[in-house]
Amino acid sequence: MNEGPLDHLIRMFAGLPGLGNRSARRIALHLLSRRETAMLPLARALEQAAKNVKDCGICSNLDMNDPCGICRDPKREQSKICVVARVSDVWAIERTHAYKGLYHVLGGLLSALDGIGPEELQLQKLQARSKEAGVEEIILALSATVDGQSTAHYIADQFHGSDVKITRLAHGVPVGGELDYLDDGTITTALKSRSAA
Repeated sequence: MNEGPLDHLIRMFAGLPGLGNRSARRIALHLLSRRETAMLPLARALEQAAKNVKDCGICSNLDMNDPCGICRDPKREQSKICVVARVSDVWAIERTHAYKGLYHVLGGLLSALDGIGPEELQLQKLQARSKEAGVEEIILALSATVDGQSTAHYIADQFHGSDVKITRLAHGVPVGGELDYLDDGTITTALKSRSAA
C-alpha cells in the first residue's frame, strides 16, 4: 500500500527519539497549518544543518568546522580529556561552565544486548589522543547505568599501567535531594564515594 506524503512525514517524526505516533501526528498537523512560518523554515534549517554540520575529526563533537571550536580553543586545558557517550553530554557539561578541558565523544556505550562492542566506539582514537604530549587526565563522564559503568570499566582497564590518570564523575546524592526519596543504589554509591567535609 502506497503511503502519501503526510503518512511518510508522520512516520519520519515518529522515528525520532521521544516521539510516538500521536506526538508525530500533532507535530505534522502543526507544521502543515503553518507552512510558511514553521514548516518551510524548518525544512531549510534541516537542509542547512545536513550540509554544514560536521563531525570533529579529533573529538567527534558536532560543529560547522573541523576541528571543532572546543578543540581549536587555545584557552582550554589541553591536559584533560572528558570522555562522554554522546554529543548531548558535551552540551550538558558545557552548560555548567564548570569544565574547561577537552572532550572525547565515544558515539555510544558498550552494550552486549545491542551488539555494540569496542570496535563500534571511538576507543582507538581515545588511545591515540592519550599519548599526545601534555595529556595527564582522562575523566570518564559516563552514565550510572549498567552499560555506562561497563564502558567505564573497560576504558579504565585499557589505561591500566599508563601514566595518564583515569578519574570518574562522582555519583550519589543530587544537589537538593532528600535521602528519603532516593533509591538504595544512589545512597549506596554516595556512601562509597564520600569525601572529606
